[in-house]
Amino acid sequence: MCQECAIWVCLLIFADMDESFFIPVHYKGREYQLEATLQRRGYLPAFHVSIEGTMVIFERDEEGSFRALIPSEEKGKVPDNGLLQAITEAIEEILK
Repeated sequence: MCQECAIWVCLLIFADMDESFFIPVHYKGREYQLEATLQRRGYLPAFHVSIEGTMVIFERDEEGSFRALIPSEEKGKVPDNGLLQAITEAIEEILK
């Protein structure tokens, strides 16, 4: 089993899916501590991250890269694309 797969398995088995954690993100000279949960989306795990009141889902795409999805029911401000990229990089760093 690859290292990343093992990390996902451990996160899914040992983490309470409703328990939140924080993802540290540095962007444009500002340090963010973004609240997140790990949840299943279909067969795959996804990070649900709250960004200034807007829930964004980070999941793997067909090529294995992370993509950010904003559910249609979200009414909050759409986060900056650069911030979304910084969060993606922080998630990838967590999984190393």
